[in-house]
Amino acid sequence: MTRYLLAGGGTAGHVNPLLAVADRLRRDDVDAEVLVLGTAEGLEARLVPQRGYELATIPKLPFPRRPNGAALRFPGEYRRSIQTVRDLVRTRGIDAVVGFGGYAAAPAYSAARKEGVPLVLHEANARPGLANRLGARYTPWVGVAFEGTPLPHATFVGMPLRVEIEELDRAAARPEAAAEFGLAADRPTLLVTGGSLGARRINETIAARAAELTAAGWQVLHIQGGRGELSDPGIDGYRLLDYCDRMDLALAIADFSVARAGAATVSEFAALGLPAVYVPFPIGNGEQRYNAAGVIRAGGGLLVDDAAFDPSWVDASLLPLLSDRAAVDDMGRRAASAGVRDGSDRMVALVRSALG
Repeated sequence: MTRYLLAGGGTAGHVNPLLAVADRLRRDDVDAEVLVLGTAEGLEARLVPQRGYELATIPKLPFPRRPNGAALRFPGEYRRSIQTVRDLVRTRGIDAVVGFGGYAAAPAYSAARKEGVPLVLHEANARPGLANRLGARYTPWVGVAFEGTPLPHATFVGMPLRVEIEELDRAAARPEAAAEFGLAADRPTLLVTGGSLGARRINETIAARAAELTAAGWQVLHIQGGRGELSDPGIDGYRLLDYCDRMDLALAIADFSVARAGAATVSEFAALGLPAVYVPFPIGNGEQRYNAAGVIRAGGGLLVDDAAFDPSWVDASLLPLLSDRAAVDDMGRRAASAGVRDGSDRMVALVRSALG
């Protein structure tokens, strides 16, 4: 029996690829034991047990950014977290540690190194996070979701995708998707999403041009997320949702999208050949622009600054593009050329290599 410790979490960007790899490991080897290491505050605290995996937790330890009391306490607390993971590795007989970044990852990387256990990393963003920049120094087995990610020993594996996305037949699922959302299966659909937290600029701009978009022959599936600030205007062919529990069906009916450029979003769209206008989140370290770079180079999407994505841009650029179905179809083919559907298999193969 092979025993794996999968470490990471905090956000969906860390948890979803972790779960995709866990599922593939367990599918390929029914006797494999998978233990997940995370924190009690992260998204993993809910999603990991829901998926049927055991979750072990350590304290959430943000890396100190300024000299204060937390910075003084950090070294001791960090050493205690490493020791906790070392004890876990020993008592559970862990054969390999697989990390996905996030608060729980860095102590796991140090513990794996000290215990002499093979360590494998996956970095979901084109600009790597702090934990994976540390961990990549300890191992030659580093999988990345995007070409050109600046990590030592980086091997391009793509994004491990949820099986419902990896195996999605968009054409076959389109009638079910249309029924799910109350849309027409034979009418082109624009999917608008800013992620679970929403994207105010995207939401306001699309809502301001909902009538024009539907008048152009497109129906709109608008998932606003966040605090649900928009009200449904009651326009025929415009469907407004606060959240969507069946993103596989939303992707099945979509012919084009307007979205943020999170790593999972870009990877799923490209894997499915869904062209998009990407409006990167304007705050942070700018990783969303880098996430979308490959599919933009391939011609499978457009990149628009958050400040520039306004109703006048929709009038001047988006509406003319949507009126050219040949151009939209070509963008879809180009998006697919930059996509990877077998990221889970590729990542598991890297784990197998580490185990020899």
